[in-house]
Amino acid sequence: MRKMSKKEQNLKGPVSTLIAFIVFICIASFVLNKFSFQGYRTMINNGVLTDSLVKVKNILSVAGIRFVVGNVITNFKGFEPLVLLIISLIGIGIVEKSGFLNVLFKPLKRVKFGIIIYFTIFLSLLSTVIGEYSYVFLIPFVGVMYKYLDRNPLLGIIISYLAVTLGYGTGIVMNYNDYSLGLLTQTAATTDVDPNFIYFLTSTLYIKLMSFLGISFLLYATTIRFLLPKFPLKAKIEEEKLIDSKKGIAVSLLVGLLSIVVVIYLILDIQLPGAGILLDHEGSTYITKLFGENAPFREGIVAIISAIFMIFGFVYGKLSGNIKNSSEYSLGLSKNFENLGLLFVLLFFTAELIAILDWTNIGVVVASNLVTFLSKIEFSGILLIIAMFIIIIIMSILIPNTVTKWEITSPVFVPLFMRANIAPNFTQFIFQIADSIGRAVSPIFVYFIIMLSFLQKYNSDERKQISILGVFKIMLPTIIIVSLCWILFICLWFLIGFPIGPNTYIAL
Repeated sequence: MRKMSKKEQNLKGPVSTLIAFIVFICIASFVLNKFSFQGYRTMINNGVLTDSLVKVKNILSVAGIRFVVGNVITNFKGFEPLVLLIISLIGIGIVEKSGFLNVLFKPLKRVKFGIIIYFTIFLSLLSTVIGEYSYVFLIPFVGVMYKYLDRNPLLGIIISYLAVTLGYGTGIVMNYNDYSLGLLTQTAATTDVDPNFIYFLTSTLYIKLMSFLGISFLLYATTIRFLLPKFPLKAKIEEEKLIDSKKGIAVSLLVGLLSIVVVIYLILDIQLPGAGILLDHEGSTYITKLFGENAPFREGIVAIISAIFMIFGFVYGKLSGNIKNSSEYSLGLSKNFENLGLLFVLLFFTAELIAILDWTNIGVVVASNLVTFLSKIEFSGILLIIAMFIIIIIMSILIPNTVTKWEITSPVFVPLFMRANIAPNFTQFIFQIADSIGRAVSPIFVYFIIMLSFLQKYNSDERKQISILGVFKIMLPTIIIVSLCWILFICLWFLIGFPIGPNTYIAL
């Protein structure tokens, strides 16, 4: 990136950009409200399709101003990603301060950097099994890993972010997000077309497995071609001297692995004393027992992982001498918060931006009109697939939340595709892939803002300021190529007619 003038830096700073987004949304809500911009949202109530009118609300009205002023603190303190990130940083901070990560990553210094890049991509794709929680651990973890490997943390952070985001619709192991979307898919299918349709989590297993392998190699190729040349391989980052301890690494690994075994035992659905106490036994399937709304494991997964990191850090720190007393241990817990002041500022403005956007209904009204548009055009086959693909990407810019979008679109899209002889399972897969691309280009996706903050944390070149538009410019070639390849992949699979899972096909 070229050096920017002071005037450009003031205009392109991430905080200034977020404030500009807020001002734009406020003005847009005023204009759209005056022009009575509205849409009809299709919902399923008690097994019946109903349409409800949704209008854009003016945030500059008396009610809007009262909402903004009266909910500034509420919006921020209820911002879940911030809380999750703080908890994860506590665990990663102590395990870094102790020197454990330094010793753990040392052998990787002898590994070719291309393998490290592919490992980062593969690990990021696998991490989607825990859903969006993967962001709050992976982004800071990869930054630390690349630092200890004497590689540029900025490169590693962008690679991991793109891999998690663009690969979110794929996965070798199904996650709770797949289950939640599947319930909506089944409801939409049974309400309007086929009352006997049942959605199975394994119904897209084959196509997801192939897409998982394909996206991993595609991301590797685009990283080497487009991302690697934009960053120096090594970055100037000051490191403190840490003591290596073979005994410390052996004992800490043993204790840490025992902790992991205990956690695994607590989530096993078996009839043994203490087993399964972190599950929601009201769930109908294991994945709902593990990640359901009332599952203790889902609520505490970030704290559990952080606690395991803290155990690793405490044991290794004491045995190696890198942590001499409780005071140093306490300070170590805050290790990863260094140079992250910008994070809290950005997340404050992001929380307000999202709250304002939600209140105005702009995203929902735009999405409703796009859904209506697709339902009225007489497309079928590949044209219908491509049209839905593009529409979901546009929606995702304003509504990054995956489940919210499918709640809006599935009551229309699933029956529409079924009448075009396309199975609901395949329709959901198309949605998930398009959704992942849309979130990758959304400036209000909260984990993009978190990623931006960590880029600033490790940015050692003061001449190159981290900006929202600048980072998008870096990622755009990768996103475009992946998007085109995804569309091609889906269209080829559709034309050839391969099964998408066990006993599941594209056509009904």
